[in-house]
Amino acid sequence: MEYRIEDLTGEEATRIGGKIVEIVPHEVDADEETFVLKVENENGEIIGGCIAEAYEYHWSRMFLDVLWVDERCRRHGIGSMIIREIERIAREKGCRVMTLGTASYMARPFYEKHGYTVFTTLKNPNGYISYSLVKYLDRGAADYVPTDNSGARFTVSLGAGDDAGVIENGIKAYNKAYEPEYESVVFCRKLVDKDGRFLAGVIADADKGSRAFIKAVFVEEPLRRQGLGTYLLKEAEKSAKENGASMVLTNAGDWNVDFFKKNGYLLRGELKDVPKGHSCFELYKMI
Repeated sequence: MEYRIEDLTGEEATRIGGKIVEIVPHEVDADEETFVLKVENENGEIIGGCIAEAYEYHWSRMFLDVLWVDERCRRHGIGSMIIREIERIAREKGCRVMTLGTASYMARPFYEKHGYTVFTTLKNPNGYISYSLVKYLDRGAADYVPTDNSGARFTVSLGAGDDAGVIENGIKAYNKAYEPEYESVVFCRKLVDKDGRFLAGVIADADKGSRAFIKAVFVEEPLRRQGLGTYLLKEAEKSAKENGASMVLTNAGDWNVDFFKKNGYLLRGELKDVPKGHSCFELYKMI
């Protein structure tokens, strides 16, 4: 078949997301939503908070993207207050699973005290270990009560976009001591036939000098198993390598994991019963 590679438009990227959602087994049909929680001191300064989102594909799953407490206010139960509140909201929204990522220099023991368990570990190019953790909210784990609960004099409340910026800057400042801030490069490409019709697309990005992430690979149904997806995947890997990435990460379900395995990706770990009755996998490949 004659085809050429071109840049993917924003509209086409949205369409790919919609097509992938149609393939994935669903638990519920709910809109994605982002949640910002904040804790303020007596002067109205944000001293902690979190950012979480109902995970893509609507798997009754919430992802805790960021949880941060000002260094001057740690070990007073503020982090525990925040995590209890975001779990309460998750249950209220119908999410039965919470997932998050952390690193060896961060807060793995804290999350484990709150009932989270590691399902993925990975040594990064910078030498630190990344962990993915999960908590099944419908399994009745006991709440952890900190020894020092003096932070309870503050309250957790809903925040907005500006508050999210403060929380993100707080965690970036903390991470800076351990990891540099990488420049991100986006790789969104498509294959079109000689008449310009869309055949397949890939959405990926790379942190220059670190690692890359494959977000989506999609091939129109009549054209599958002809190597188009593999071709685009290799193009994304080539771009990642040219930008100094030594590792590519991706996520897959039991319905499409074999595609990545056949292309040399290795399992990092398995998230069982998500979506219900299925498994999700985290994978990686050295390039």
